[in-house]
Amino acid sequence: MASLAASASPRNDEPRSILGNLPQGSKVLIVRLRSLGDLVLETPALAAIHAWRPDLQLHVLAEPRFAAVFEGNPCVSEVMLSTGFSGTSRVLRKERYQAVFNQHGGPRSALLTLMSGSRHRVGWKGFQFSFAYNVRVPDAKEFYGKPVVHAVEHRMSQFYWTGLPRGPIPNARVFPQPDAIESVSDILARGGIGRGARYAVLQPGGRLPGMRWPPEKFAEIARWLRAECGIASVVNLSSADAEIGFGIRNALQECAVVPDPLSVRELIALIAGSRLFVGNDSGPAHLAAATGRPAVVIYGPTNPVQWHPWQTEYRAIHTDAIFDPKRGDKSLAVRESRSINSIETDEVRSACMELLRF
Repeated sequence: MASLAASASPRNDEPRSILGNLPQGSKVLIVRLRSLGDLVLETPALAAIHAWRPDLQLHVLAEPRFAAVFEGNPCVSEVMLSTGFSGTSRVLRKERYQAVFNQHGGPRSALLTLMSGSRHRVGWKGFQFSFAYNVRVPDAKEFYGKPVVHAVEHRMSQFYWTGLPRGPIPNARVFPQPDAIESVSDILARGGIGRGARYAVLQPGGRLPGMRWPPEKFAEIARWLRAECGIASVVNLSSADAEIGFGIRNALQECAVVPDPLSVRELIALIAGSRLFVGNDSGPAHLAAATGRPAVVIYGPTNPVQWHPWQTEYRAIHTDAIFDPKRGDKSLAVRESRSINSIETDEVRSACMELLRF
């Protein structure tokens, strides 16, 4: 174990000794309850810890609907499902975790961290319910000496602070499963896209109206991809897009395949098999990076410096927003030079052409 400890041999009560001094085979819990993109962006940290200390049993606490993000991941020993608060608390306490890292930061995750009873409860100082932590990590500005870092770098600060040696941060990774690949193949075939055919995944949905490029412009891209590049288009329309689903289907059903909402497992398989991803800033954009797919991502009031696809070929099309950096991986857009609606299809088309040359 000496080789795993920090080189300066710090005292056991120093934060930077925590990970290195954990006993062989210790259980470590990483709390990130939701959402899709946020969970995908946990996988680089998991890979870094596992590469350094493969003996540790890394558990992830997540909401059931997102658990598939970690399916097949060799760095994850177990996915713990967050359901009712009392029941989840009891389960976590029975696991006797040596260390718990709250990567979520909200009140529920903080209280679950506290209720775990772990000796080392790690969170960022200044976040909600920080009394739950006995190891408080400086926020991004203090830790890195700059106000804006990528969300992955922000997450890594907790592990660096507690002893993980700094080095190149791994890619995000998800692992499409064979049955999900077969399911997606059947869905594509029903839409006229045979095995081996090239297709792009379009993501016209988004969390907020200001994050959604118009469906009609996505339709223009779909027609261009088919006519000029020989690439079909498949639209990801999730259950969260119910309010805007009719407009999306109306705009795109004549030029793209618009299946019913897919499960996360199917969405991973769909994006993994694609030639290109084109969409708004959203969780599926991070799935594109995690499956090695080139991505054109359209940004409105979110900061592409913090939320661009991690370590994949991508192009960011944005509104030239000016941001006020807030805590951690959050920024507030204080001014946008133009609306997301004003982004022209020529800009997106040019970005697609650049990526299709690879």
